[in-house]
Amino acid sequence: MPGPPVAAPWSGLLAVDKPVGLTSHDVVEKVRRRLRAKGAGHLGTLDPGASGLLLLALGAATRCIPVWQGGEKTYEAALLFGVVTSTQDVHGEVLERRPVDLDEARIRAATRAFVGELMQVPPMVSALKVGGERLHRRARRGEVVERAPRPIRVSEWTWTSIDPPEARFRVRCSSGTYVRTLVHDLGSSLGCGAALQALRRLRSEPFGLERSVKLRDLDETRPEEVLAAGGVPLDEALGVLPTVALDSAAAEEVGHGARPSLERRAVEAAALPLGAGPRSIVVRGADGGLIALGELVADPEHPERVRVCPHVVFPWAVRQGRW
Repeated sequence: MPGPPVAAPWSGLLAVDKPVGLTSHDVVEKVRRRLRAKGAGHLGTLDPGASGLLLLALGAATRCIPVWQGGEKTYEAALLFGVVTSTQDVHGEVLERRPVDLDEARIRAATRAFVGELMQVPPMVSALKVGGERLHRRARRGEVVERAPRPIRVSEWTWTSIDPPEARFRVRCSSGTYVRTLVHDLGSSLGCGAALQALRRLRSEPFGLERSVKLRDLDETRPEEVLAAGGVPLDEALGVLPTVALDSAAAEEVGHGARPSLERRAVEAAALPLGAGPRSIVVRGADGGLIALGELVADPEHPERVRVCPHVVFPWAVRQGRW
């Protein structure tokens, strides 16, 4: 049974150590019910067969999800050489079995082609949407859809164990990289095929499993303890962005839906981004409290000025009249 609600409204990120066998949506729903959160969503899908770090946005943080998307991911994984499957992992239909005649030197040499800037074709069994529908749903109907290759980056590939036909490795890569496809493509380059056996996400920069809560402990742990173990309050989580501090008059303009202006030279002196996206800065009041997310844009009528353009105004700032 769900426990009592968290004593005060809480917004931020919750790092969960997802077990194998659950979808990312399953985890979101379990956490939402347990914490009685009004809003919840996840940052970056983990397949049911994968485990490890799943970041959940709770409360007002659901409106800020793009802020934390795009960071590098670190995984540890296991693969099986000599097999090609329909899903690029060992859980799919076996399409081919091939002899494995590999040594460690050949495997390490082939891996070098998969480090750096690459183009990758997403697998059919992915959450990527094509034509408004997720690929894995179309795959279940037996459809194969043309997928355009996408740029990815593999910063590091470290083998931790090589004992053909099995091997284990750790990989650090850009957001949007499919490790199962890296494995499949490596197997193809070696001529014997390969399929992913296991996958565990260790980090989603700048967050890691060292500050997380195990899903199995959720029912036996009080909500306050869950948030203490794996929660990153919104104020702290938004620390990845530069900050603009407004005086009380300018902050009040934001509260009324206006776009206050700042001196351009002050913005440039602080090395703040100009026109870098709708969620590129945090707007704070004179007391340091969160007010909004937004961007800085040039004022065409006054070249010496810059406008603060809020795109997300936090509701508690309005209610508390913190300006």
